[in-house]
Amino acid sequence: MTKAIKKQALGRGLSALLKDPENDIKSAEDKNADKVVGNIIELDIDAIEINPFQPRTNFNEESLQELSTSIKELGVIQPITVRKLDYNKYQLISGERRLRASKMAGLATVPAYIRLANDNESLVMALVENIQRHDLDPIEIALSYQRLIDEIQLTQEQMSDRVGKKRSTIANYLRLLKLDPIIQTGIRDGFITMGHGRAIINIEDHDAQADIYQKIVSRNLSVRETEALVKSYQESLKPTPAKAKKGNPFTVQETQKKTINEFFGAKADVKVDAKGKGKITIPFHSEEDFNRIIKLIGG
Repeated sequence: MTKAIKKQALGRGLSALLKDPENDIKSAEDKNADKVVGNIIELDIDAIEINPFQPRTNFNEESLQELSTSIKELGVIQPITVRKLDYNKYQLISGERRLRASKMAGLATVPAYIRLANDNESLVMALVENIQRHDLDPIEIALSYQRLIDEIQLTQEQMSDRVGKKRSTIANYLRLLKLDPIIQTGIRDGFITMGHGRAIINIEDHDAQADIYQKIVSRNLSVRETEALVKSYQESLKPTPAKAKKGNPFTVQETQKKTINEFFGAKADVKVDAKGKGKITIPFHSEEDFNRIIKLIGG
């Protein structure tokens, strides 16, 4: 049984627990609440209502359709978060785009994190404990860090103290969530490593990210080879410096040469090279002739 199937089965099991009228969990202090806090649970979409205080009211239909198509192919990568209102009744806290796109995709259930009354500290403990596990993939860890930021308002410094990880390590995990969803799925499924993901994230364009990802998988590229591929792509985006136009060397006209010769009273040699630079050579035949030329140029 794969990890993905195990997670799905776990979510369904917890969903059944929440639907048991004799075990209606409303508070973090209720029986079995510890099984709910911090876990992903499959919830019926129809049991979730939109938060009336949601400040966002406009959703781009084209963008929603793209997300819906992605969800049909890959599933919901990042679970939504809801607040339990009553028995089998929930209110959305975050993830309205994912919820809307899931409905468009025809899903009956959606993966969700459930917030219970007075569960803040319980949630922190559950997430920190979850992060410490050795069987989590990098995206799961990144999502746990993101939840601590979004729902508990912990800073990266505070998380560093809580989980015993360097702030830079936490930042590197969080950056993975900027990857295209198909690449996040690739990391979760083990097709590429976190090292590959960290290299790809240096590319902002998601289409280019996906193209690099396909090359990594098809060619079985190492992290070092991936870094070289990303560097090559970035170099290709740099504008080619414009070549300096070669100036056409000017030509000294015969009339100009005649003017110089008449001024110095001698046949001067005038030369100009390909760069437009040149020199004038003035001959003299005696010391007296030399002094005459010096006087002409103001000496």
